[in-house]
Amino acid sequence: MSTITIPAQREPELLGQTVVVIGGSAGIGLETARRARAEGASVIITGRNRERLAQAANEIGAARTATFDANEGDQLASFFSSLEGPIDHVMVTAGAPHYRPPLEVPLDEARHGLTEHLLLALNVARNAAGKVRPAGSLIFMGGTGARRPRLGLAIVSTVTVAFPALIANLALELAPIRVNLIAAGFVDTPLSASLLGENLDRRRDELSASLPIRRVVGPADIAALAVHIMSNTALTGATYDIDGGQQLVS
Repeated sequence: MSTITIPAQREPELLGQTVVVIGGSAGIGLETARRARAEGASVIITGRNRERLAQAANEIGAARTATFDANEGDQLASFFSSLEGPIDHVMVTAGAPHYRPPLEVPLDEARHGLTEHLLLALNVARNAAGKVRPAGSLIFMGGTGARRPRLGLAIVSTVTVAFPALIANLALELAPIRVNLIAAGFVDTPLSASLLGENLDRRRDELSASLPIRRVVGPADIAALAVHIMSNTALTGATYDIDGGQQLVS
């Protein structure tokens, strides 16, 4: 007579930990906060839109919210100063890529596009250094789509290539706090919808047909990777591609 073995229930991966998601009111940020909550974490989410942030907080049961623009250095510093007690992880999804043609964009706008994401990462690292527990983590969002030179993509391509170098160096500067980068291809989010407009459905169909995984990547895919990076304390200084194989076929 055979016996049936019932697997032991898995302990939540982030039980008792505190996760801050900067840009957590929608898309990848909201889904990461939701996943972290499901894994036992207490979650703090931030965003610029107060109403949308309150709705997201109520939806996932966030412990706290904060409304501010993460790219405003004084506001970011004030937020971290206001945190009571140490935290374990910070996930940054704030910001959007800049796709303006480099020879046509005003110089000030080009400077903004070249520096916004890099300076945000640096500023988060500076402010989080005294707040994150050892073996905790900072996770930033980058991309894969602009790694190869293409017409019109000089600004976003430069940032895409530079970001992993900054992350690797921050991992050394902040050790034993861990620093990692998630580099995504197309992700089906409200941000993608706003960038593509009426071309969104066509892009979804193209990717569903051409990607090796035969579907588009969604926020839940990114969230699963983010939570794994948070919980695996051997991971630091690295860039993790998640694009469904988009780089293999484009």
